[in-house]
Amino acid sequence: MATLTTKARKKIPKSEFGIPGERKYPMEDKSHARAAKSRASQMVTKGKLSESSKEKIDTKANKILANHYPSRKK
Repeated sequence: MATLTTKARKKIPKSEFGIPGERKYPMEDKSHARAAKSRASQMVTKGKLSESSKEKIDTKANKILANHYPSRKK
């Protein structure tokens, strides 16, 4: 996964975040989408993220991954 600097993160539009209002879980490419899904699962397990927020993150990440891997649509 490419390193995401603070400067680069600030340039990412809100629409490319799993939780746009809080600018959390950036998903500008497939590796960040996979990482967002993993981190969201971890945060649900720790009780720091709701299941509904995780579902939103997963849905957005799956769309990004489907664009890169058309045969893996979920």
